Amino acid sequence: MIRRSAPSRYSQLAVAAIAVALVGCTTIDAARGGPGQRLDPWEKWNRKVFNFNEDVDKAVLKPVATTYTNVVPQPVRRSVGNFFSNFADAWSAINNMLQGKFEAGFEDVTRVGANTLFGLFGILDVASEMGLEHHYEDFGQTLGRYGVGAGAYVVLPILGPSSVRDAAAIPVDRLASPPAFFNGTRTQVGLTVLQIVNTRAGLLGATRVIDDIALDKYTFIRDAYLQRRRSLVFDGDLPETPAAPADDAASDAACAAAGNLAPPVAATPASAPAKSGSAPAR
Repeated sequence: MIRRSAPSRYSQLAVAAIAVALVGCTTIDAARGGPGQRLDPWEKWNRKVFNFNEDVDKAVLKPVATTYTNVVPQPVRRSVGNFFSNFADAWSAINNMLQGKFEAGFEDVTRVGANTLFGLFGILDVASEMGLEHHYEDFGQTLGRYGVGAGAYVVLPILGPSSVRDAAAIPVDRLASPPAFFNGTRTQVGLTVLQIVNTRAGLLGATRVIDDIALDKYTFIRDAYLQRRRSLVFDGDLPETPAAPADDAASDAACAAAGNLAPPVAATPASAPAKSGSAPAR
């Protein structure tokens, strides 16, 4: 197990910096939460990608995740999740510090230290038993904290729901994922596949609920994702949304009925999956 060489890491950081610059260019005032904004201007294309992802999930991911659940004991699956969560806690600590949330950042650092030293490199979650809670923060939330608007809603192949801002932050987030710390394509691919399968296995119950209750699964997931992401950026303390001008009210109502506007900030679906989202993203 060998860490990446410096030139490779620098090249990844360069790509990440370009991506962050692009999100600043593509985020417009209308995407900052103003009245009448269209958060899903690419809905036709997004629905095609969404349907592709659904087909891949039904043909590959769901069957593999189901088999994985049936074969691998639950304690082992939980240990795998703990291992990946330990890396997420380390990245969360950095993002909390960048956002000026030093108390949460130090708690994350303590979590990583406790789980790495006493939890067999994160396989055991001893930090939670010590009363240290997760404070998951990613680079998309950090950008949002500093006023970068979410931009348009976008569905990414395989990765699923996102926004222009969050999609641009993915290369930076990937630098803190386990595969980035190892050389060798086979090791990196193996860790990535394991993370995807383990995560999908943990969502089997949630997706069954959505399949049962959602009349339009695409709209349900989109609105839930946007709601949750906005809530995460503001740590649940959502600002007041200015009322739409009178001459825009009818237009806004029509857009909302057509599914082109995010719903009011309240109403996060109780049955939304763990990583589904928050109202109009910032």
